[in-house]
Amino acid sequence: MYLLGRDQDKHKTQFTFNDFFHLDSIAVEHEGFNVITTEEFLRREGVAGNLKDHKTGKVVKPPNDEVNWNGKALGPLEQYLRTVGVFPTGWNPDQCVAAIPASRDPKDVAALKQTMEDIMTGKYGPFPDNEKDYDDKPTPVDAPVAERLRELLGGRTKLCVYDEELQNAPVIHMSVQRGAGDKSRLLTHFYAFLFFQSYMDDLYYKRFVRDHVRYIDSIVCAAARVVSALRERIKSLGKDPDGIYDSFHVRRGDFQYKKTRIPAEEIYDRSKEQLTEGTTIFVATDERDKSFFDPLKKHYTLFFLDDFMDQIKGINSNYFGMIDQLIASRGRIFFGTWFSTLSGYINRMKGYASRKDKVDGYLEGKLNSYYFNPSDREKYQMVVYKPVKLPIYMREFPTAWRDIDRGIEDIHNEDMRIEAHQQ
Repeated sequence: MYLLGRDQDKHKTQFTFNDFFHLDSIAVEHEGFNVITTEEFLRREGVAGNLKDHKTGKVVKPPNDEVNWNGKALGPLEQYLRTVGVFPTGWNPDQCVAAIPASRDPKDVAALKQTMEDIMTGKYGPFPDNEKDYDDKPTPVDAPVAERLRELLGGRTKLCVYDEELQNAPVIHMSVQRGAGDKSRLLTHFYAFLFFQSYMDDLYYKRFVRDHVRYIDSIVCAAARVVSALRERIKSLGKDPDGIYDSFHVRRGDFQYKKTRIPAEEIYDRSKEQLTEGTTIFVATDERDKSFFDPLKKHYTLFFLDDFMDQIKGINSNYFGMIDQLIASRGRIFFGTWFSTLSGYINRMKGYASRKDKVDGYLEGKLNSYYFNPSDREKYQMVVYKPVKLPIYMREFPTAWRDIDRGIEDIHNEDMRIEAHQQ
């Protein structure tokens, strides 16, 4: 979220994740999941003398007992955290899958490692070719461990296991060192990197992210007001009695992938086959010159967030991109910008909603979604089931949402039976 700095004279432009996601509520909703600030952590554990050099066992305090590092050079703090924390090495999403055992029992760790060895030595057949082996052939979400892991690997040949050392470490520091040999980092789609030995754990955390790691209410409600106003506008124009609209995300502005910046005439040519002449389209875009879209206006009725400013009065303008995402995600047919993580998250939200909306293909994780660039190969990526493959960042994958509610009714029924028995 490196582009947040609009209207500094009107709105705050310095943010924490709590400004976008309701982390305080997540801590309440998930027993055992608590979030504190770095300052609180350093005061409670570091200055109090509770942290030790994980190699020598000697107590180490923060540099100069400093706890507030806002606006300061972070080198000494990062070195301190690497000293008192155990940090996984080689946890690079492009090279390995991070595997979480089903329990603390060392046998589960050993079983995970053996499964990976069996895959690599051909016990389950040749190393999988994702496109050939899994395109439109998803592995069942409750399949055996080896089958699920084979699909998720996506060409990666390493397993990074949350083993006994990490499980027993008082502090785990996810050390991201630019230029370091191990290239560890966590900036990727969580579901494409994390593998749970227990399929129930896997589904639980996918549901948890869907249901709880979401934009704060002020953002969601602002988008809902615009969607409602947009549907009423469509009805009043006689365009559709149900207010149905399609949507685009056209990333232009700063985008480093220049081949995605095609003329509007070309956007029309690449999308007209899927769209209906005269339909209504909501366009999420960072293009400030709306005349760019005039060639599309010859064929469709276009609306932009600018047309509904009365619905988002007082909202920080740095939230507009997120509001755009939510509105676009409710479009019937969506066309996105390839390489764009903003388009990708629109697709993930559409995927989350697909089961509720019962859209065609939802059981297989398919979406009524396309890319208008850069080629036909990318255009149809979301209308078929595609397994995770490298590079991960370019798009989202249906394993994030496909069938993640499997078995939840049984879990709820069992909880109700236990509660009734206790009463």
